[in-house]
Amino acid sequence: MTRTRHAVPMILALFTLMAGAAGAEEAPDNITAARDENGRYYTADDVPTFKITEDGTVDWLTYSGFRRYHSECHVCHGPEGEGSSYAPALKTSAINMDYYDFVDVVTNGRKKVSAAENSVMPAFGENVNVMCYLDDIYVYLKARGADALPRGRPAKKEAKSDAIKDAEKACLGHE
Repeated sequence: MTRTRHAVPMILALFTLMAGAAGAEEAPDNITAARDENGRYYTADDVPTFKITEDGTVDWLTYSGFRRYHSECHVCHGPEGEGSSYAPALKTSAINMDYYDFVDVVTNGRKKVSAAENSVMPAFGENVNVMCYLDDIYVYLKARGADALPRGRPAKKEAKSDAIKDAEKACLGHE
């Protein structure tokens, strides 16, 4: 009888854990490329992502993102998205933050002021050197945050597709 009495709470706890695990919703995979659209890679949820082959060849957007990040973002956020004493690391933001929130913060900026914090992210919504390459910057940071891409300039890259060239020209007003 004593064994049964002690076993009942354990069994109930086990059922509670199993029910919680069964009801828990698994976070969507925001890393793995599920499809390719003219040299742009997307997750199953249609969020831009990177593709790096076994030999280290990166997709064009990741390569372009490296270049764009280092021309516009690294001054505040540090090289390779590692952060600085001035601004936080962004490589983890691309993994942990919803893509649409990322776009919103870069486009509209953000200000956090409190007793413990004083940070300002300026709005880049009118800067074509950021906005025309926002997905590039995002997938580069995502690759860095996933530890799929080491520090430094990627050594090998896919060719820039005609669709990416056309979108770039249209965004920059060079049609």
